[in-house]
Amino acid sequence: MRSPDVVILGGGVMGASAAWHLASRGCRDVLVLDRFPAPGQGSTGRATGGFRSQFSTEVNVRLSLLSREKLLRFPEEVGADSGYHPYGYLFLAGDEEQLAALDWLLGFLQPLGVPGVERLGPEDIRRINPAVNTDGIPGGTLGTTDGFIRPLEILRGYTEAARRLGVGFEYGAEVTGLTMEGDRIVRVETSRGPVSSRFVINAAGAWAGAVARMAGIEIPVEPARRQVAATRPFSGLPETMPMTIFLEDGFHLRVRDDRVLLLRSADLPSADPFDTTFDPSWLPGVVERAHYRVPCLREAGIDLPACWAGLYEMSPDSHVIVGPAPGLANLFLMNGSSGHGVMHSPALGQIVAEMILDGRASSVDVHALRPSRFAEGEPNRGLSLL
Repeated sequence: MRSPDVVILGGGVMGASAAWHLASRGCRDVLVLDRFPAPGQGSTGRATGGFRSQFSTEVNVRLSLLSREKLLRFPEEVGADSGYHPYGYLFLAGDEEQLAALDWLLGFLQPLGVPGVERLGPEDIRRINPAVNTDGIPGGTLGTTDGFIRPLEILRGYTEAARRLGVGFEYGAEVTGLTMEGDRIVRVETSRGPVSSRFVINAAGAWAGAVARMAGIEIPVEPARRQVAATRPFSGLPETMPMTIFLEDGFHLRVRDDRVLLLRSADLPSADPFDTTFDPSWLPGVVERAHYRVPCLREAGIDLPACWAGLYEMSPDSHVIVGPAPGLANLFLMNGSSGHGVMHSPALGQIVAEMILDGRASSVDVHALRPSRFAEGEPNRGLSLL
C-alpha cells in the first residue's frame, strides 16, 4: 500500500496548488488523486477565468491581493504563464441604491490597499465600454487591476511544476471510502487501491461534501450548476474589454478567444446534482438581456455546441472553508470557494501548506474562513456582487 506524507483528494487547480506549495517547501512525498481520467476535466476546465479584488469582506480581499502577487510571479516561481491580464472588472449599478452600495465598497477597499478602483459616471462607462447601453445606469466602479486568468494554464503550471519536484498525480482514482481510527484517517480507499498518509487534504471541489461524509463529518458544500453561452467568433468587441457586470440581475459578459461569453446565474433543477449538461431553455432570457444591454451582440449568433455548464462548490456564506476539519486530527479542508476557486487558488494552496508544515497560516488571517464558523453562528456577511 502506498504511504505518502500527504494525499490530496482532487487534482483540480486547488489540489494542484496545494501540492506545488507543499513540494516547493520541501514536502515532496505527496500524492494527488483525481476522479477524472485526465487533468482539467472537472470544474477547473469549465471556469471562465475571471480575477478580481472587488469583494466586500476583508478576508476575500486579502486572498485576492495575495493571489495577485503570486500571479505576477507565476512565470518566475512556477515556470508557466497564468494568463493574468488586468483588463478590469466593470460593475454597473441599476439604480441609486446599488450605486450607493458601490460607493460603500469603494470606501471599504481603499484602506485595505486595493489599487486602482475607480468610481464612474455614465459618460465614463461609455468611454470604457462604448458597446454598453447605459440607459438607467447611474454609475459604477472599475477595478483596473482586476481582469482575466487562464484556469487550465494555472492548473498545468502547478501540476507540471509539482511533478518536477517529485509529486505524484494519479487520474481515474475515485475515492470510495475513508478508514478511521479514532480521530485520524488511516487509509483512503480508491478505485485504484488503498493509500495511507499522515495528512489528507480535501480538495474535491463540488464533491467535497460527499468525501467529508466518508469521514463521518458534514461540511456545508453543495454543487450548483452554472452555464456559459458562447457566441460564434465575433470581432465586434475587443479581447481587452473588461468583465462587465450588471448588478440589477447579475448578467455579465467577457471576451475570450474571439468569442463573447454570456453569463447569468440561475437555479437549474436536475435530478442529478452533479449534472453538467447544458440546458438550452436558459438561453433565450440571457440572449434577450445581452441584446438589450450590448446591442452589437444582435449581430453575434450563439454557437450552441460551444456553450457549456460547470459546477460551483457553494458554501452557505459564499466563502471558502479552509483549515483543519473539526474533530479530525489529520484532515484539512479547502472547499466551498463558491465561484472564486481558480482566482484564489494561489493563495489557498500557500495557506494550506502553511497549516500543515507550520501549524498555522501566516500569510493571511483566515480565522473568518474556519470550518467551525457555521456551527458557531458566525458566517461571513457582505455585499453579493456576483
